[in-house]
Amino acid sequence: MTTSALTNDYLEALGARTGIRVEFYDPTGQRYGFPTFPYRQAPDGLATRRQLRADGLSPGGYDPVAQILWRHGKTRRVAYLYRRDLAKRKRVASPAQLTVIQRMLTGRRTCPTCGITRDYYIPIRTGVCFGCDTGGAR
Repeated sequence: MTTSALTNDYLEALGARTGIRVEFYDPTGQRYGFPTFPYRQAPDGLATRRQLRADGLSPGGYDPVAQILWRHGKTRRVAYLYRRDLAKRKRVASPAQLTVIQRMLTGRRTCPTCGITRDYYIPIRTGVCFGCDTGGAR
């Protein structure tokens, strides 16, 4: 993406009209070393990992091209932005892989002492279900 595609007309006009500089607006990356935008002001062609995941996409191995910065209390938060046009479809597990995963999760819920499959995962700390746990450390 070109630098002109990353500019925000509203924020540019605000700075020209009032002389107020928006703290986290830096489409060229001169101030923060990376193209930076304020909260909810990212260009249309960019998305966060969470937004890509909601659309069934992943960054596809590409590095972020920009960031969003905002303040939350006294801390500064950051969200990295990836190009939507370079994003790839998320991989989908095959039926055989889903079967293996289901078996593994069932194994984590089965107590090795009594053999009952519980509706919770067996604690790693004790290695047995709550019914078989004597309360002492193993």
